[in-house]
Amino acid sequence: MPQHRFDLVVLGGGRGGYAAALRAAELGSRVALIEKDKVGGTCLHRGCIPTKALLHAGEVADYARGAEKFGVLAAFEEVEPERLARYRDGLVAKKFKGLETLIRARGITVVPGEGHLTSARTVSVGDDEYTAENIVVATGSYARSLSGLDLGGRVITSDEALRLDWVPKRAVVLGGGVIGVEFASIWRSFGAEVTIIEALPHLLPAEDEAISRGLERAFRRREIDFRLGVPFRDVTQGDEGVTVTLENGDVVEAELLLVAVGRAPATEGLGLEEAGVELDRGFVVTDAGLQTSVPGVYAVGDIVPGVQLAHRGFQQGVFVAERIAGLAPRVVDEASIPRVTYSDPEVASVGLTEAKAAARYGEDAVSTYEYGLAGNGRSEILGTNGMVKVVRVAGGPVVGVHLLGARIGELIGEAQLIVGWEAEPEDIAPFIHAHPTQNEAIGEALLRLAGKPLHAL
Repeated sequence: MPQHRFDLVVLGGGRGGYAAALRAAELGSRVALIEKDKVGGTCLHRGCIPTKALLHAGEVADYARGAEKFGVLAAFEEVEPERLARYRDGLVAKKFKGLETLIRARGITVVPGEGHLTSARTVSVGDDEYTAENIVVATGSYARSLSGLDLGGRVITSDEALRLDWVPKRAVVLGGGVIGVEFASIWRSFGAEVTIIEALPHLLPAEDEAISRGLERAFRRREIDFRLGVPFRDVTQGDEGVTVTLENGDVVEAELLLVAVGRAPATEGLGLEEAGVELDRGFVVTDAGLQTSVPGVYAVGDIVPGVQLAHRGFQQGVFVAERIAGLAPRVVDEASIPRVTYSDPEVASVGLTEAKAAARYGEDAVSTYEYGLAGNGRSEILGTNGMVKVVRVAGGPVVGVHLLGARIGELIGEAQLIVGWEAEPEDIAPFIHAHPTQNEAIGEALLRLAGKPLHAL
């Protein structure tokens, strides 16, 4: 069996894997990057980039419908699937080409094929073996389903939803998390009637309850239907559509059922357990430094327990590459990882919700303030409702920032700095926030918590 020697072998070319490969190569390592599909992974080809392209197209459609209120005469006619696909695929192709160029420029060897760990130092691809002192496993995740719910036909996941060459007139989305909410927003903007089914009490149940309720109000205004706190029972499908039955007996009919109940770690069949790597319900168990139970074998991204976000995996990849190189990188702080849902309106957050902060510090030790975007000039221009909610330890630092509104995800950078550096409202209050921007809303909320409100009561 042919053997190839490298300093580092990376199994999986998604955001976490290629970040580890790029940083390791930058630090002088000879790197092999094994990928069975295309570098860029789910995020570039079946997730972040194509879904956000569709969401932006939906935003354009919504602006066309409401253009007259801005004094612009325009009209929304229809979505042309072929042109929409060209726009979406063109963006993906451009980013893919750029990534390939970057990888080549760093001298990284890309190995096409499925890799399997055959020892703590070896990954096999077909008849070839790739050995290194260190291995990074970054194989990502896949869309999962519920027990007894078979995928196929008109029961689809986000992978198939992205490739649709038609717009459904009516769709049911099973799952009110990030993926479900984003696709509901896309299809509604394209003119579909949409119903979201979520077994928990709120949409985006991991977010602060005030933000979830605000999103629910916004979705009602958009006439997006949702059924909360009611589990799914079963689905039947025929030539024309699907019939979805809930546990309370309610029935919803549609052309499609999108199953958006989360993603599972892609670790099966990689030879991990046989090589001694400990798994827990399919996830790879690591220490704080992302090393597995086998010294020299690391794991990053969606296969590591925690929030499954592309930027988390990317940062973990950089961290591991630097750790292997003997540097002392800062451990990725899960609490300060920013989260953005790109629906209309957007939701963005970092740090603790009010409920989690109260559970950690005690209810009497936590104070919050919600600043409505109705008082923000830029938000009024954009025609968006929403809020900035800040959670702080009384007399101490800000531990959570939660945002709701059009394009509000662009503010998450400042919010992350505030939470990550454990700033107090009094630290931020003196900083100037440009006018008119939505960024002013963060400043106003912190001024209020600092005890010197101007536009806030």
